[in-house]
Amino acid sequence: MSTRSRLDGPVARLIASLAFLWAFSASAGFAQDYPSRPIRYLVPFGPGSIGDITARTVGQKMSESMGQPVIIDNRPSAGLIVASVAAAKAEPDGYTVLHTGNGAALTVSMFNSLPYDIVKDYAHVSTLGFFDMAVLGAADTRFSSLADALAHVRANPGKLDIGTLNIGSTQYLAVELFKTMAGIRAQTVPYKTSPAALAALRGGEVQLMFESVGAVIGQVRANTVKALAVTSNRRSPLLPGVPTVAESGVVGYHAASWASLVAPARTPVAIVDRLNREVTAALASPDVVKRLLDVGVEARASTPRQAHDLMVSEIGKWREVIERAGIPKQ
Repeated sequence: MSTRSRLDGPVARLIASLAFLWAFSASAGFAQDYPSRPIRYLVPFGPGSIGDITARTVGQKMSESMGQPVIIDNRPSAGLIVASVAAAKAEPDGYTVLHTGNGAALTVSMFNSLPYDIVKDYAHVSTLGFFDMAVLGAADTRFSSLADALAHVRANPGKLDIGTLNIGSTQYLAVELFKTMAGIRAQTVPYKTSPAALAALRGGEVQLMFESVGAVIGQVRANTVKALAVTSNRRSPLLPGVPTVAESGVVGYHAASWASLVAPARTPVAIVDRLNREVTAALASPDVVKRLLDVGVEARASTPRQAHDLMVSEIGKWREVIERAGIPKQ
């Protein structure tokens, strides 16, 4: 064996180690000066939406802490595509971030193709919050509980109509998952808007309805509708006396909307870590917790790895539901 061959392994490893240390040092040095200018926060929803309110609330707190403006850039579009593409193509320098979440996980299976990969084209920073859905009955519903409704439809297959938002929405898919896991035959009736679905529930056109807690908490408190269950794996802080669907007899059921923050792929690890610390601190602030809870969002941060793994898990979960429901791709 030649001297060159004997040195190739150790020398190659030394060069690789030095390159890593140089890259790490450069990243850390860059992070020390970050941020030195405003941060653009892309939001794929319109002003006034829950996603927009969440982004503005967290962004404002981050701005106060980081000493630079966090500018909300609303770019609503079907499938969240416009904002997502803009973020994927942005420089990976920490000055562009994207508000995303379960909607992106659904979009993967709702479209034949997308101009971005929500897992690979982004550096996942943290979750931001989770918002539960409620299973509702009319104020004068015959059902005393969700367990009662399940007993009824099992004794009378097909004799239950469940209202929800449009086909492909989180609410619609939550119903499809519910029907499968409960082993029941029931009709899913989609409506274009939440008020239309609520009117159908109160008018007796449907017997149950799935909708986000934040969108209906006012009606529940006014006793115009009755909350029978919540769809998350733990009780909602807005409806602590209402059991979960799992507690009501559908063991293992869990469906919730959630939001997260991502940056373009190849954003330096030191920058991602800094953003994660800022998000975590913002979501621990009492005023942020209260503001988000007012619109039905439970503030909850995570590590970058947890945010990444949640996205991957949700894509797989909802792909099965979408395929089973036979929803055509766009």
